[in-house]
Amino acid sequence: MKQPSGERSSPVTHSTTTTPTHNREHKASQHAPHSNPESKQSAAALASDQALLIAQHFSNYLIPGIARSAELKQEVYALRHQVYCEELHFEETNAQQLEQDSFDAHSLHCFIRHVSTNTMAGTLRVITSSHTQELLPIEAYCAHAITHEHLTPRYFLPHQICEISRLAVPATFRKRQTDQIEGSATGVINEHTFSTQELRFFPYIAISLYLSAIAICYKSRLHHVFVMMEPRLARSLGFVGIHFTPIGPTVEYHGKRAAYYVDVRQVRKTLSAGYKQLLHVIEQELFSRKN
Repeated sequence: MKQPSGERSSPVTHSTTTTPTHNREHKASQHAPHSNPESKQSAAALASDQALLIAQHFSNYLIPGIARSAELKQEVYALRHQVYCEELHFEETNAQQLEQDSFDAHSLHCFIRHVSTNTMAGTLRVITSSHTQELLPIEAYCAHAITHEHLTPRYFLPHQICEISRLAVPATFRKRQTDQIEGSATGVINEHTFSTQELRFFPYIAISLYLSAIAICYKSRLHHVFVMMEPRLARSLGFVGIHFTPIGPTVEYHGKRAAYYVDVRQVRKTLSAGYKQLLHVIEQELFSRKN
């Protein structure tokens, strides 16, 4: 068994097992704008309006789901292998063509499925803990990055904490320029395969995975969410209304990263109007249908 890797930079437009899980999943390629408060508010309002339009037709093109069955979990692991091992070469390929680690055994796996092709367009996991000896990756491998006195996983009851990890969107569903330093694949959307209307929805796959995680955490009473990510991604998520609290300094850990915390009960209150509607659509799909 390879050593678990934590929150790596996600190969997504905004967004294992040799290195800890926090090494690459959250390298955001879409940076938060540096501007005055008025322009930030204007940008946030525009993003909310766009999300509202997307929410009205979201289910026509993309369907969120929870991988409860062994078959669906295998599909999730295969997608992670495709993204992290085959496309981005962050990890070595393996004969099973499945990317998984010991944390998967106590994780909730969510995914987004593309309707017309019936393929997974992205996945993300929520790692849980049932007792004090069952550490989250952020505790096991990045404890030095947490300096906050109270906002630490061990300050809360084990069954109320979790960690968001393994965000992955395949190249087919993302736009990304080649990054030779990281060995990234070129993920250009095939405009001959997908309609113009469908292409409008693809940038929302990553945020829809985050909203799926929020919905799952809220329903499962996993109130206290931790994540290791780049500060610029935390700022970008703030535009949506997901306000992460930094709980430690930025550290050099496969790039500049920091530990963050958010209470999902507060997220439901702070989401902008458009994203609240998108969250509602996602919750209906997650909990009202079998997947």
